[in-house]
Amino acid sequence: MSRNPFVAADLPPVTLDVDVLVGRYADRPGPAGEPATVTALLAANGIGRAAVASLRAALFDVRSGNDEVAALAGPTVLPVGTLDLRDPLGAEREVVRLAGQGVRAVRLFPDEQHVEPDFPSVRHVARRAAEAGLVILAGGDVRRYWRPLRGATVVFLDTHFYHLGDFVVAARDEPGFHTSTRLLNSPDALETIAEHVGVERLLYGSRTPFYEAVVPRLRLARSALGPDAVAAVAGGNARRILGLTE
Repeated sequence: MSRNPFVAADLPPVTLDVDVLVGRYADRPGPAGEPATVTALLAANGIGRAAVASLRAALFDVRSGNDEVAALAGPTVLPVGTLDLRDPLGAEREVVRLAGQGVRAVRLFPDEQHVEPDFPSVRHVARRAAEAGLVILAGGDVRRYWRPLRGATVVFLDTHFYHLGDFVVAARDEPGFHTSTRLLNSPDALETIAEHVGVERLLYGSRTPFYEAVVPRLRLARSALGPDAVAAVAGGNARRILGLTE
């Protein structure tokens, strides 16, 4: 659970976290994201609901991994489909299947799947997902992956504060570009995004259980954003782009 005893009382609640995983990386040390462990961590960190994707789907078997996440659907878990960029034809079929099941977002793992931004599959799969009305949650360096994702509604999950300027100039021309707050932990990162492209482009993400959820939550709480803006970042913006009712 959280190692920070002041978290629950001192920080604002998160109503929707866009970056949570179940499963494990076979080649990396660290926690295994068993569903029960993940949901317990979310509760301990004041996260009421999470957009959850499967590492099994990303690394081993798309269909069974996506079905595993779909089975977790409920008040705490919003299932997110995963697409395999190494198999663009299979990804086409999975987009159709997921959209038919009412899935609202798909996640891309280009780094884990060793897919470069100029591979034809990236642009193709992004287009198919956008045409199906799906929000794209995209891993990878925003400086490299912004181009093939143009025209879609995208949340860049790995935007680092070192690359803040690159996100801003790309997002100015792309109204569908959003960013997770997970790595925006410099003193003015959240405020810079809010000033230049609007607070509506910021979505809280924690990458539970592979990252300490309190870090982006603490940064949000200590930001210069007002209460309404904090609530939007902590879940309101995610619900809006995903088409969820309050």
